[in-house]
Amino acid sequence: MKVTVIGRGNVGSGLGRLWSSRGHQVSLLGRDGGDASTADVIVVAVAATHIRDALDAVVGLAGQPTIDACNIYTGRHDNSRSLSHQIQSIIGGPTAKAFSTNFASIYTQVGDQRVPPSNLYATDDDARQYAEQLSIDAGFAPLYIGPLDPGARLLEDGAGLTRALAAQLGPFFYRYAPPGEF
Repeated sequence: MKVTVIGRGNVGSGLGRLWSSRGHQVSLLGRDGGDASTADVIVVAVAATHIRDALDAVVGLAGQPTIDACNIYTGRHDNSRSLSHQIQSIIGGPTAKAFSTNFASIYTQVGDQRVPPSNLYATDDDARQYAEQLSIDAGFAPLYIGPLDPGARLLEDGAGLTRALAAQLGPFFYRYAPPGEF
């Protein structure tokens, strides 16, 4: 799969390395922008306050399936229902919210876990296959929480819980599973 990641920070570059190791063709675009016209899927991994500027610097965004891996740490700067909806309004394609509840600082340890850690995601139907496959290829067990609306906002609003847990545990993996799956 041809994956264009917009954002060269810890999340974007970390996911890019995981996917490259699984044979995906990954292009990492940073502040200088670039061309995404050949991408099968776009992954946006920038600070919430920089979404508009980051996407404005990229040409070739024309309705591709998109994964929003952004987190929100400050107030919202857009009237969209979620960061995913903001991104979708710019790119125009089916969108998923994924990877926003995992810690990039421990991506290198994903493959060392006894069972794959979970990756919560919400998605439009036409982006689901991308969120699931890229979750698996990064070493996570994808866990669908429902449609993009209201799921994306639910994941974003849950970031406070993730930060509170991290204050006690440090960066952590999580696993949600029915009894007997461990």
